[in-house]
Amino acid sequence: MSPESKPAPSRIGTALRSPGAQPRGGLVPQPKIDKRPTYLLSRVYTEGSHTLAGYKKAGGYAALEKVLRTPLSYAQVIEIVKDSGLRGRGGAGFSCGMKWSFMPDPTKDPRPRYLAINADESEPGTCKDRVLMERDPHGLIEGALIACYAMRAQAAYIYVRGEYRLSYDRMLAALAEARAAGLVGKNILGTDFSCEIWMHRGAGAYICGEETGLMESLEGKRGHPRPKPPFPAGFGLWGKPTTVNNVETIFNVPFIVEGGAAWYKTMGTEKSPGNILAGLSGHIERPGVYELPLGLPAREILEVYGGGVWKGRKLKAWIPGGSSCGLMPAALIDAKMDHDSIKAAGSMLGTAAMIFFDETACTVRAMEVIARFYDHESCGQCSQCREGTQWLSQIFRRIEHGKGRMEDIALLESLAKGMAPAKTICALADAAAIPTLASVKHFRHELEEHVKLGRCPFQTGSQIAIPELAHAH
Repeated sequence: MSPESKPAPSRIGTALRSPGAQPRGGLVPQPKIDKRPTYLLSRVYTEGSHTLAGYKKAGGYAALEKVLRTPLSYAQVIEIVKDSGLRGRGGAGFSCGMKWSFMPDPTKDPRPRYLAINADESEPGTCKDRVLMERDPHGLIEGALIACYAMRAQAAYIYVRGEYRLSYDRMLAALAEARAAGLVGKNILGTDFSCEIWMHRGAGAYICGEETGLMESLEGKRGHPRPKPPFPAGFGLWGKPTTVNNVETIFNVPFIVEGGAAWYKTMGTEKSPGNILAGLSGHIERPGVYELPLGLPAREILEVYGGGVWKGRKLKAWIPGGSSCGLMPAALIDAKMDHDSIKAAGSMLGTAAMIFFDETACTVRAMEVIARFYDHESCGQCSQCREGTQWLSQIFRRIEHGKGRMEDIALLESLAKGMAPAKTICALADAAAIPTLASVKHFRHELEEHVKLGRCPFQTGSQIAIPELAHAH
């Protein structure tokens, strides 16, 4: 049976609680939807799923064996991934196979080459990669080995968010098992292919989720993003060719190699194929991490997977893919969750971290929190970001706390347009500016109401006393 004719895996995965959710009976089963196969979460709830024995029992490392013992050429593996249409799951949505093909030909450029796996997962609202690392770490290892084989990389470095202690420990334990079994290190599976995989724990900086900031941190420097060009494929870790991929992106690779590109494209949409892990949180009945095909309407995800808005309340706003995507109004809840559809609706798919706000929520308060986060996380290299995030944070804070002026709304818009798009070394300024512009566009009436009333209309009890806030001018 050819890879293209293999049937899709049929096991239905399950959802995990989002870390901030209040426990309501433990783990949440993923609704079984006919004709919607899942594969990313197909192993996470089997006993011992995080062990080598459990992984092999579920068919683990078969894709690696196929690559090494068929054998498939480097170009063939890249072509399979490219043909599948797999797009990056870290936010940008760039073609994975295309990204791999940017690595220089080793016969012309003999320098060592590396794969860096972004497991920092610091985008607010995002909690999907930890599920894979905690419950199915060998799946990431197998994907990393295949990726390194295809790009002829000598080593992979997995950069884990510092707060993810269980993820880090599970990955270390799985690597030790894989190394002892001859799956990592020299002459893997008795072939000429050798590859090492190393773990690196971050120190809690959002900016290290940006690929060049991540590489600077891996090199032992401050996590300051690098100007591009040069791009990582030509000048990455220690000045050597490097590709940076997200955990979920790499996790897809063994399934694609084993099932084939044609199978993979039976899920999702034409331009956004495959399944994605969506982290649902906020004011909903069943928060958690769910696997679903790209292209589903957000309303269906909310109602079928998330159980609808909690307490019988109405939806006011929602965020499609993490805080940097910005608040969208309830009127746009029928937008489809794939890269192109959500862009047409005026936002981004991001990491598919969907956050929902009910009718009692204050969007100005939400923006105060978001703006403060980006102000705190700016590395300060670029003046637009260093100064702009600080001003946005101050202005949202004073509007929320009854100190705002009507002209502040126009000032927010002006500042945000001076920060984005692409006016700084990395996209952190954009990450602060995009939700600001979305707030002004979709929730201007709420900003104006705060200013007119001189307080937050959603606040209960007495006004919280705060120090006098500086006025921007």
